[in-house]
Amino acid sequence: MLDLDKIDPYLLRPVGFVRSKLKRRKDCPKQGYEGAPDAWVEVDSDFAEGLDGITPGSKVILVTWFHKATRNVLKLHPRDNKDKPLRGVFVTRSPDRPNPVGLHRVEILQIDRPERIQVRPLEALDGTPIIDIKPILKNSLDA
Repeated sequence: MLDLDKIDPYLLRPVGFVRSKLKRRKDCPKQGYEGAPDAWVEVDSDFAEGLDGITPGSKVILVTWFHKATRNVLKLHPRDNKDKPLRGVFVTRSPDRPNPVGLHRVEILQIDRPERIQVRPLEALDGTPIIDIKPILKNSLDA
């Protein structure tokens, strides 16, 4: 059993990993709604109990760690469009940033076993660490 009281408060431990047909960054849509495929999330057995209550049809936010990101980017052309002026990274959704955290609004399609769930749409690369899963609340602004 994982002793959560002994974890460094700034240490991130993935709760799972993305399993997707997206293998290269250049194949990933900029946003999920721009043609991202269905994917699987494999949750570490230490955290599988935390999925209790998630059902097909549920909508959640997957919080990911973009492990292939460049972390020293502070300015960039939004959406990699050189016709757009350079902007600060914090006004973009670029995966390249000092702390490369990704947010992905997805729908649960099916639960294959207690620690494996299929979601749609997910624009993250195969092998991307999942650092958290959060519900979408009914009273949130864009739910």
